[in-house]
Amino acid sequence: MALREMRLEDGAPTTGYPFDLPALRALPLRLAEGVTVLVGENGSGKSTLVEGLAVAAGFNAEGGSGQVRFSTEATHSTLADHVRLVWSGRLPAGWFLRAESFYNVATHRVANPGKAPEASYHEMSHGESFLQMAADWFRRPALFILDEPEAALSFTGQLGLIHAMLDGIDKGAQFVVATHSPLLMAFPGAAVHELTGEGATRRDYDDLEVVALWRSFLDDPGLFLRHLR
Repeated sequence: MALREMRLEDGAPTTGYPFDLPALRALPLRLAEGVTVLVGENGSGKSTLVEGLAVAAGFNAEGGSGQVRFSTEATHSTLADHVRLVWSGRLPAGWFLRAESFYNVATHRVANPGKAPEASYHEMSHGESFLQMAADWFRRPALFILDEPEAALSFTGQLGLIHAMLDGIDKGAQFVVATHSPLLMAFPGAAVHELTGEGATRRDYDDLEVVALWRSFLDDPGLFLRHLR
């Protein structure tokens, strides 16, 4: 069972936000059974795309598990209203991780102890709470959507997230990840799509522009930084 494709319905708008974003030119988007990774510059529409996918799949727009329903401010786009998801057997909604709203999600779950995991996410550091969420939820056959999870994670923390995701795949989980992290882009066997102004292109890891830039920077940081003065 897996989510196979995200496409715009016939008659969807073609102008105005978010339909004028480059990411929308990526649709229809084929999704891998295991891990699909979306990469691209700020403003390419990665987060809008995964938000629309998440809401269409039954998640709360601000994140959390498939059962969480709360709202602090309605800022999500109307994309989900015009999206059709194609499944080969529907997976339940596991967790939609939005880095910027995780505090609100954790607060909501603490306020609803009957639905909370054993450990309170507020009793941990930001990164520790992300990894605890992964440990609590990933090991089940469900759909997980992660929007820039590296925001709270160190290098070793990102390795820990990959470890939890690998365990989840063994249990039948599926992941869609929007990220700027070259480490997460290297996830074994992931289908990586690079979003540009032209749409989306399936890329091998070594052909990603961001990977080439990071390699150049790590080889000679001064080459980049001396031009910023």
